Amino acid sequence: MAEISPFSGVRYNQEIVGDMASVICPPYDVISPEEQRAYYKKSEYNVIRLEHGIVLPKDTKASNKHSRASATFNQWLKDRVLVVDHVPSFYIHEHTFTYQNTRKRRLGLMACVRLEPWEKKIIFPHENTVPGIKSDRLDLIRACAANFSPLLGLYEDLGQKVTKLLTSQTSRKPAIDFTEAGEIHKLWVANEPEFVQRVSHFLASKPIYIADGHHRYETALAYRDERRQETSSGKGNEAFNFIMMTLVSFSDPGLIVLPVHRLVRNIDSKALAELKNQVETFFEVESAPLGETGLPEIRGTTTRVLGLEPGSIVALRPRQSTSVKEIMPEGHSKVYKRLDVSIVQHLVIDKLTALDKSSSVVYTPNIVEAHRLVESGECPLAFLLNPIPVATIKAIADANDKMPGKSTYFYPKLPTALVINRLEGAL
Repeated sequence: MAEISPFSGVRYNQEIVGDMASVICPPYDVISPEEQRAYYKKSEYNVIRLEHGIVLPKDTKASNKHSRASATFNQWLKDRVLVVDHVPSFYIHEHTFTYQNTRKRRLGLMACVRLEPWEKKIIFPHENTVPGIKSDRLDLIRACAANFSPLLGLYEDLGQKVTKLLTSQTSRKPAIDFTEAGEIHKLWVANEPEFVQRVSHFLASKPIYIADGHHRYETALAYRDERRQETSSGKGNEAFNFIMMTLVSFSDPGLIVLPVHRLVRNIDSKALAELKNQVETFFEVESAPLGETGLPEIRGTTTRVLGLEPGSIVALRPRQSTSVKEIMPEGHSKVYKRLDVSIVQHLVIDKLTALDKSSSVVYTPNIVEAHRLVESGECPLAFLLNPIPVATIKAIADANDKMPGKSTYFYPKLPTALVINRLEGAL
């Protein structure tokens, strides 16, 4: 099944950069323009300059944020701001954070995973992707030949065999230990031959499920194919045949999946009224005033979605006369047709697009942010969704199906640049 390999990671030289909290950032796709500027100011060595550089007015095809990232990356390597671990290693990342007033701990194995096309059913996706994002990421990987942020991959760990091996390493002093925004990050470097062999053996028989990073995975496949065309063979242990992932067990108690809520923007009043009429065709609609402390969680099986309008919240329950499975598009699995996010996509979002092509949909996992956007008038309507259980994510992937894009938000995001993976040479 999946091929897991240690690698010679590139890590920050803490003697030069100081506090690691000043140099990490989240993955590019959750960074707002305001946050991007703040990371630039946080440290002259913050990895935002590599992961998600600022676009300048005078940028050209030859001189742009990606060429600047490449120059900065090479300069930091030359100046030993970044240093290479010369012994191929696995990296164990312990991420401690607070969720719903409870301290959680997520344990991940950072490794290189051999790239495989989806159809081989060795690496499984669960979401669809958007072409435009992949184009930007491909330009970055071409310029820098590196993975700056790991994908999040999931695996089954029956008997906790891998988890026990990882935990055995955490009794040692970590190579990295810091706190950022209340979250504690610890990293251990593990390259003992017996440990590497046993971890690789246990994971070799297991498929990997992409939790976070579908765009980056498909980008890496495209980059691999380009590099293969430049070489005589290119199908061996060349670094470009692999991608850096943090692998977490499906049963890890720190694995948190949030729903991604849908908000409607730029829809005219006529289309909005027609959309509401169409929604009432499929759902029983019950509206109630939204108090200052409102925003209740969605509970029970009858309320599939909550609608949010200025000053009111709306419970949407499928009508008994409506067979949701029958009106959903063909070619999807039974589990897909039962998903709240699928129902909203096909019975609401697709119909919205047909009614008003100038409208758009924005996404947020933050229910408070959704409330703010609706009450401010920026978005006249929001649809709040239930979280999707991890078991359902696996079931969708096992059925060879994909959820609509931006269906899941794994919390918290993995940090960028605890370890960097270069795509030159061989593993």
